[in-house]
Amino acid sequence: MKLNDLVLPDTAACRAAYEVAARYHSPSLLNHSIRAYVWAAAHARLHDIGFDAELLYVSAMLHDIGLTAEFDSHTAPFEEAGGHVAWAFCAGAGWSPERRQRAYEVIVRHMWAEVPVEEDPEGHLLELSTGMDISGRRTDEIPADLRAEVLDRHPRLDIAKEFAACVAEQGERKPSSLAGDFVRSGIAERIAANPLDRP
Repeated sequence: MKLNDLVLPDTAACRAAYEVAARYHSPSLLNHSIRAYVWAAAHARLHDIGFDAELLYVSAMLHDIGLTAEFDSHTAPFEEAGGHVAWAFCAGAGWSPERRQRAYEVIVRHMWAEVPVEEDPEGHLLELSTGMDISGRRTDEIPADLRAEVLDRHPRLDIAKEFAACVAEQGERKPSSLAGDFVRSGIAERIAANPLDRP
């Protein structure tokens, strides 16, 4: 499987979501967002999961925007803050209220332990792919040729160090959030052991 084999949507909303992500994310976080979409699309192709490519792409681009200084919330968990940004973004893109809500749900659910594919394929795929990229879970399921191509085109840079610091800070400020749960369950160790960061 090659990157060109995957559905990479090119709509006005997708281009604008990428522009927003590029404006507010660090280079490491931007590349993580791109890889999150690619790993999700690859998994869907391998397992014959139908999904809304535009919805998944926009959600992938904006799923961590709540970690940025400009959109961080001192009360809401970062995934909820990001979901609200996505809702507002999708309203500006002319999406229906139902479709805006779907973007919100997909982003919030990417932090869940599991999202049933039959109930929410896009949420399932983003939860799975972000786990792959951050903690290395199930990375052996990514075809080796695709993995090498994607990591070459969208390198990991400082994502391990940067995300570990972000989630630790979120967990400290919002201990009852899922980020707090992740910190207590040893996310830093899992990030450090991610096979995607091994030569």
